[in-house]
Amino acid sequence: MMRIALGRSPKSGGVTLLVSVVILGALIMSSGAGTLAAAQATPAAGATPAAAASITSEPFGDVEGQSVDLYTLTNANGMEVKIMTYGGIVQSINVPDRDGQMANVALGFATLEEYVAGNPYFGCIVGRYGNRIARGTFSLDGKTYRLALNNGENTLHGGEKGFDKFVWGATQVPDIQNGVALKLSRVSPDGEENYPGTMMVDVTYTLTNTNELQIDYHATTDKATIVNLTNHTYFNLAGEGSGTVANQQLQLNASNYTPVDETLIPTGEIAPVAGTPFDFTTATAIGDRIRDGSSEQITFGRGYDHNFVLDRPSPDDTSMIVAGTVTDPESGRTMEIRTTEPGIQFYSGNFLDGTITGPSGKVYRQGDAFALETQHYPDSPNQPNFPTTVLQPDQEYTSTTVYAFSTS
Repeated sequence: MMRIALGRSPKSGGVTLLVSVVILGALIMSSGAGTLAAAQATPAAGATPAAAASITSEPFGDVEGQSVDLYTLTNANGMEVKIMTYGGIVQSINVPDRDGQMANVALGFATLEEYVAGNPYFGCIVGRYGNRIARGTFSLDGKTYRLALNNGENTLHGGEKGFDKFVWGATQVPDIQNGVALKLSRVSPDGEENYPGTMMVDVTYTLTNTNELQIDYHATTDKATIVNLTNHTYFNLAGEGSGTVANQQLQLNASNYTPVDETLIPTGEIAPVAGTPFDFTTATAIGDRIRDGSSEQITFGRGYDHNFVLDRPSPDDTSMIVAGTVTDPESGRTMEIRTTEPGIQFYSGNFLDGTITGPSGKVYRQGDAFALETQHYPDSPNQPNFPTTVLQPDQEYTSTTVYAFSTS
């Protein structure tokens, strides 16, 4: 059962390699500061014209001799997203509440040095394989591959140096009609973290004038490999540093989930959420059942750290669907998640322990944020009944996720 979008060259019948050709005339953003108005919202008749959407960039430091830039994407409504070339990290997302007051709803750090020193995956691109692989081992085409064990006895989020710890190339995407877009690219060489195949990867962040942050993932390989890309932003819709998300309301279009063992590896079962603390098919406060001591699954995860199986019309469906929504009753901020992926990992910030201080000067404690990572299921390479994560040389990996912000 394939959920990887396939592509084949009509001329050769072989590999479709999208090598991110930059069209002449496209603006390549340099490491120096720069600004370009990229899209003009069309105001209603008689209304005050909106500001043009724009991208600015500024130097943000360097890592191992490589310069890191921080890009600020601003839409016509004043919504602002900051993205750095180190790890493709979303540093901040500033959106209005029901009264028009702006707040950053993404956890993070103020400086690059803090990200490099020890980042619990705040805002980053996760790869080559997001989530866990049991015992750091998988087999492909008769060969066994052994990965670094960086999460107890398992591999997490790509290994010791995943995609979150590299500096990516950045290019502004031209001619975006409803906002602005930034494309990040890198080549992951054959054998990186012991994964097979040279993989060319593009991740494009688009900020629309309708307050949507869209993330498009694309990859090709020259050898059979596995791939599972996602973004690991920690959200708090009341604002970064505001405290617990326990009262924020979560709804997921997922009638099933994948139970885990004590190391958070799926057992292989796809189980119904009905009658369990994992039933978010109707809007429920995140904290309502998070202390349910009768649930072994809650105990294993120290809260929620589980993959939910999204409701789709057929096993092969990869259309864009609404995965769920989160609402903060206090501010009225609402975030809708749409995706082409089969699953979504709900993580309730269980391992935030008060040792990290955010840009607001407030420490982050357990339950001060949540992550909703759209994905294929954890440990899929070792679970034959899960949607495949194998990518062949004659295929393209594509995936899209949208975080749409509004107020209620």
